[in-house]
Amino acid sequence: MACTLIETTKLNAVDPHAWLADTLAGIPDYKITKVDDLLPWRWNA
Repeated sequence: MACTLIETTKLNAVDPHAWLADTLAGIPDYKITKVDDLLPWRWNA
């Protein structure tokens, strides 16, 4: 599953390390209704 997430970030021209670090750091404060915002193709650095 981790490989799939990393490859998805690469396909969407997103730095995998930056995306993963930001996503993991933000999960505790995120509302479940906005979880789609964390997907690689919607993520903004």
